[in-house]
Amino acid sequence: MDDHELLRYSRHILLNEIGIEGQQRLGSSHVLVVGLGGLGCAAALYLGAAGVGRLTLVDHDRVDLTNLQRQIAHSTERIGWHKVESAAASIRALNPLVRLRLQTEQADAASLDRLLPPADLALDCTDGFAIRQLINAACVRHGRPLVSGAALRFDGQLSVYDVRKADSPCYACVFPPLSQVEETACSTMGVFAPLVGLIGAAQAADALTVLLGRGQPLLRRLRMLDARRMEWSEVRVARNPACPVCSPRSRP
Repeated sequence: MDDHELLRYSRHILLNEIGIEGQQRLGSSHVLVVGLGGLGCAAALYLGAAGVGRLTLVDHDRVDLTNLQRQIAHSTERIGWHKVESAAASIRALNPLVRLRLQTEQADAASLDRLLPPADLALDCTDGFAIRQLINAACVRHGRPLVSGAALRFDGQLSVYDVRKADSPCYACVFPPLSQVEETACSTMGVFAPLVGLIGAAQAADALTVLLGRGQPLLRRLRMLDARRMEWSEVRVARNPACPVCSPRSRP
């Protein structure tokens, strides 16, 4: 770590829980971020600013005027850009030391199987039930922790799933893939602008906690935010021994 990096990350290095060793660990880490909308914008910017060395960004969508109410990595001048390219420009402006890999095609099982193994963990910043299940299944297959967030209207939720831990559920344990879930979108339901920033920043915080191996990430807990009242609530979640994704009999 040279003098420039010591100065850039000095406020992290001052923290006993991070220090130079922890900052170097972040610098050698690799995070996969799927979804560069409201959640992914906030999460990716904080991960880049914090010094995570490599970020792989995945999103097939382009920046639209309606995004700019909440997706803070994008700008008016970038309307029409791929979201991953817009987010990458913002991350580079904030921290040119971060190495970026971009995918402008929609994530699917094949691309996740290609992109996930080199990463240390994944962030699910998407807004659809089906894609969340795909990301979770890939994390189970490759033994990678998953930091999952969601936000709609005034309601947000957050959890960390890590099947490397014997008693940690996967996303499908909590939200079974065969559930009858009506797909909803902020384009029809609306979303409170700061909510995605709050949840996305919390995803980044949990990701850093997992990467550093210090602190207590949201394992076995589902945390929910009611932004109307700024009230957090939390429930305990457990591994489902009959889960169709992570139970021993469901895995090869």
